[in-house]
Amino acid sequence: MKIILLSILALVVVACSNSDKIALSSNAPPHHTEEGFKNLHGPEKQSGFFDYWYMRWFGDTEWANQSQQVDAIPFVQTNLARITRPDPKQRQVTWVGHSTFLLQYQGKAVLTDPIFSERASPVSFMGPQRLTELPLKLSDLPPIDAVIISHDHYDHLDADTIEALGNSTHYYVPLALKSWFLEQGIAEQNVTELDWWQGAANSEQLRVHATPSQHWSGRSLWDRFETLWSSYVIDIGDWRIWFGGDTGYNPIQFKEIGNVFDNIDLALMPVGAYLPRWFMKMPHVDPQQATLIHRDIGAKRSITMHWGAFQLAAEGIPQTLNDIKQARTDAGLTDSEFRIMPVGATETLPLDSAE
Repeated sequence: MKIILLSILALVVVACSNSDKIALSSNAPPHHTEEGFKNLHGPEKQSGFFDYWYMRWFGDTEWANQSQQVDAIPFVQTNLARITRPDPKQRQVTWVGHSTFLLQYQGKAVLTDPIFSERASPVSFMGPQRLTELPLKLSDLPPIDAVIISHDHYDHLDADTIEALGNSTHYYVPLALKSWFLEQGIAEQNVTELDWWQGAANSEQLRVHATPSQHWSGRSLWDRFETLWSSYVIDIGDWRIWFGGDTGYNPIQFKEIGNVFDNIDLALMPVGAYLPRWFMKMPHVDPQQATLIHRDIGAKRSITMHWGAFQLAAEGIPQTLNDIKQARTDAGLTDSEFRIMPVGATETLPLDSAE
């Protein structure tokens, strides 16, 4: 039965390819290729959809059942009054879950990799299912000034959520992904594509910069690497946030980010979906590597993410929490410097995040 379901999903995923390739110019950056894009450091991702599912069901790694560990996930219902009537003088962050954060400051609201669907999947009847309930509905959100998209994987780019947001906001996306948004009915003027190290201003108070990450892209069996993947530096007034999206680790690119962008007040730091390491090392950091990124970019504090919403790898929820705490201790970081935040919580950060 599992093989039949996987075959059905493979056929559905094949039918969902919408990516466009980019033209390669003679002065193209080194991460551009004739087929799309590539990572510059570390191994390229060679495994694919069927490799993942073979490893999942027939490999030697024992997978924890995260659906039976939901009670270990810290969770609160979001205080809607705090997000709909925020103090514009306060730096405020709300973790909706996975890689979805609401950032609010100086009258601006930014949403990262929003997914409000029940599954991270191209179909509604199968695929990774949300472990906890949503702490708020999409309709509960205040007006959003900008949506930041790190890459096109289904747990980071959700068609139903984008359809619901529609043309009410502005989208910042990696190269070659704009056409997907146009196909969803988003107006061209509401989508800005960015290459690594490019930036764009939304207003005097809001600027978005695309920065490197180590990952891959693809929404089907046939479009891998055709669109770019990125992390971002987001400036809201005098508040600087780094959003990691989804990434593996290398000792070069994150130090480059730290050299170019100083005074990073807050890093939204991916830590989940990291086991088994032989399979997950290229595209996903583990908690220990996440603390290296924290140091490399010079973040004053980090909030962990990319765990507790969808089971994408073998580790269990208690192991993830223990590994985060151990990595934090090993790195000499405090609880506030490398934060485990409850899903749904809204927290106000000090104007000087070093406090």
